[in-house]
Amino acid sequence: MSWLSIKNYFSLVRFSHTVFALPFACIGFVLAYAQTDAVFAWRTLALVLSCMVFARNTAMSFNRYADRQFDACNRRTAIREIPRGVITPRQALLFCVVNAALFVLAAALLNRLCLYLSPVALLVIVGYSLTKRFTWMCHGILGLSMSIAPTAAYIAVSGDISLTPVCFSAIVLLWGSGFDILYALPDEAFDRQEGLFSIPARFGRRRAMVISAGLHTVAAALVVVAGWTLHAGIFYITGATLFCGLLLYQHLIIKPSDLSRLNTAFATTNGLAGVLFGVGVMMELLL
Repeated sequence: MSWLSIKNYFSLVRFSHTVFALPFACIGFVLAYAQTDAVFAWRTLALVLSCMVFARNTAMSFNRYADRQFDACNRRTAIREIPRGVITPRQALLFCVVNAALFVLAAALLNRLCLYLSPVALLVIVGYSLTKRFTWMCHGILGLSMSIAPTAAYIAVSGDISLTPVCFSAIVLLWGSGFDILYALPDEAFDRQEGLFSIPARFGRRRAMVISAGLHTVAAALVVVAGWTLHAGIFYITGATLFCGLLLYQHLIIKPSDLSRLNTAFATTNGLAGVLFGVGVMMELLL
């Protein structure tokens, strides 16, 4: 396989967007060691990161496969790999199946609970791609698929579950749902034309932005709750303040009449928010 082919697959799954959920998986990983008597092992870390990569590759490749006909008709998405013909639908589906199998294998190598829960995780992350065909709550399913990361990483280390990682999962659920609504804003007219469901298509651009802001407000409140459960210190407070500030910032730089800065709001701002918050939480737990 040539470097160009590998680059096409990286582009297919938007590998750079792994930065959204990865910091929260790391939070769950470190939190498990902080709250239990588990002994750190590089093998466990490697398997957790592998699960993250394989799960996301599965989700994104299936999404591109399932949406290939819609993507070809949408000017914004027609440049994606399958519509352009640089990756065939069969290749994308095969890539999806291989990554799903590797995800289950990595989960099995972690512990029995991870193995048992792996089909549930796959059902959520793959099922998201089909929900836009029948419900405008599809953004919540995207958020749910992302929210698996911190709790799953905690289970991978401890073999058990507790309230705090679930709280971080709730933060990711609301945060991811909120920014996915913003990401769907440019497709409002296209979704209506094609009979697809989304919050912008159902409620209009202005109200969709209000709903997104509401979800992010609740996410910020849960950041405070999580900090309280951890008896937050300066590192957590700093990371949380930056995270919440960047959530606010993305809503200030886009307007219903002007989406020119949407890419900055969606990718750059949210990616930075997740990383800064993750670093703050992990430093709090470790130091």
